[in-house]
Amino acid sequence: MMIALTRIHGLSRALGSFSSLRGCRAAQHVMYLSSSQEDSKTHARMLRHLVTKIKSTGPISVAEYMREVLTNPVTGYYVNNDMLGPDGDFITSPEISQVFGELLGVWCVSEWMGAGRPGILQLVEFGPGRGSLMNDVLRVLGQLRSALGRTEVSVHLVEVSPRLSQVQAGLLTGEQSRPAASEDQAVYRHGATPAGVPVSWYRHLDDVPRGFSLFLAHEFFDALPVHKFQRTPRGWREVMVDVDPEDRLRFVIIPAPTLASSTLIQVDERRDHVEVCPGGGVIVQQLANRIAEDGGAALIADYGHDGTKTDTFRGFKGHRLHPVLEAPGSADLTADVDFSYLRKMAARRGVACLGPLPQRDFLKNMGVDTRMQVLLSACKDDPPARAQLLHSYELLTGPAHMGLRFHFLCLLAQSRLAPPPATPRPPQGLKMEDKRPAPLPVAGFSELSFS
Repeated sequence: MMIALTRIHGLSRALGSFSSLRGCRAAQHVMYLSSSQEDSKTHARMLRHLVTKIKSTGPISVAEYMREVLTNPVTGYYVNNDMLGPDGDFITSPEISQVFGELLGVWCVSEWMGAGRPGILQLVEFGPGRGSLMNDVLRVLGQLRSALGRTEVSVHLVEVSPRLSQVQAGLLTGEQSRPAASEDQAVYRHGATPAGVPVSWYRHLDDVPRGFSLFLAHEFFDALPVHKFQRTPRGWREVMVDVDPEDRLRFVIIPAPTLASSTLIQVDERRDHVEVCPGGGVIVQQLANRIAEDGGAALIADYGHDGTKTDTFRGFKGHRLHPVLEAPGSADLTADVDFSYLRKMAARRGVACLGPLPQRDFLKNMGVDTRMQVLLSACKDDPPARAQLLHSYELLTGPAHMGLRFHFLCLLAQSRLAPPPATPRPPQGLKMEDKRPAPLPVAGFSELSFS
């Protein structure tokens, strides 16, 4: 245990010496300029498309509704909107403070060390937003380059939005990225950071190369489509999206069982209303397979619950709640992540799971208080910067903000938690105490000592 604490202490101390404070994230975001009239036309096309589809084939599942609204290649929300930041529809932890991404960078280095310092390190992020999180992680890896030695580091981004991939490329690679010659290629954009770290973009996890990888999924699973189910006297029935006589969207409960209602509900389910994200389960199982076979770890950070909540499907527009069936395509759609479901799916593939742990506890275990003190000291003569830091700290860790609403779940190979091999047996006749070291604790899920 002391070995591990010293290891993380050294990483944090090295990071602590890096005391620069960048400008407010809000000043860095890129706006997509489009007239409100064009937006209205796009949303009207989406509504017409949905109404026509439902009238032709019948009610659609909430999952299909989410897929159409969010990722339709022509009118989808993620395709046509700049949804992040103060002027978007929501703001994420990496956009609030550099500290968040820096601590996840320390987590990456720590887990790489805990895995025995493999010679190849793939950093894989799902839904990277503007690239702020990966940019902070890479900056930390640059500061700790001496610890990494000759390890080959590469970045692999799983992103479905062409617009956001361009924004990510601008931040991470500057002018050093190019789109693929054909849209059919698995790597649809590639480049390198100023430090020479290769960066590749993919639409699907299956296209990411195999090998030791650390997977980051921050506010990714909450945007995956969910099916909604209601318990009735006749058993579980699926909630779907239909149209009323005036062509307005509405929820309906399908009277007969559907394939989803017959297969997705857990046998021991006790709630009366349930949201299930089968796509999230599939991705977690893919991650678990890779981790079990190739080594590595996955860190999932999202707002969610441990199998207790019911109806969490909602929309966000301009940082406010928005009716989910109103003006489809104009607002983000999301549902709380059911971490108990993800754990069950991962466990079936033989990996270890830690968490979910509240964001406040994870960040404090990672040394957020120590890091904030370093940054506050660096701007002691700049009251506005200090105020911004303190405000961001409250947003990230405060119980009324993200501190208790967001949780961290970690997937690890079972071998990561196993003790190192025992030392060879002593010659016959000698008695020696077995001092085999304990497995190294996982950063963020064990309290670190900074004394």
